[in-house]
Amino acid sequence: MKAALFLDRDGTLIYDKHYLADPAGVELIPGVADALRRARALGYLLFIHTNQAGIARGLLRLEDVLRCNERMEELLGLPRPIFDDICIATEGADDPVLYRKPSPRFIHESIARHALDPKQCWMVGDRESDLETGHNAGIASTAVCTGKHAAAAWAALALPGVPIFSSIVEFVDALEQGDLSVHA
Repeated sequence: MKAALFLDRDGTLIYDKHYLADPAGVELIPGVADALRRARALGYLLFIHTNQAGIARGLLRLEDVLRCNERMEELLGLPRPIFDDICIATEGADDPVLYRKPSPRFIHESIARHALDPKQCWMVGDRESDLETGHNAGIASTAVCTGKHAAAAWAALALPGVPIFSSIVEFVDALEQGDLSVHA
């Protein structure tokens, strides 16, 4: 069975620019391209799971999100396909939940479709809903400090068993060094 990283987009891979609709505004967090390349080299499949409630609110269109994703992939400059699958949850906060985080549906479907080993999977994100998604799916979660919360805010939340990293770069460093035990 295979290992995988489920990655939030805004605040984890690119800077979070509230309701980003213009691909010109896509800005990679430093080191992300190399971190993703190294994660692939370690054997991890890569998935994006992103909430895009701005679509339900009429603030942007699915086409805008797809164009921003395309720009992100261009900036990453890695061999394509970079991501094994991308889930864009278009539901708003008041809509019935299908894929909107913290729903584990996308992760469960991906585990089944790609023969993933849940014990070798991580949800990586910058918000509590990202961590809840991993928990709800039965996989490990880790927090990064490149989005909503800085290290002090994550520490104040006192989330047992959730490692906190300055960025995805530091997280992949730990994976390479074997400094993480899944479901710690």
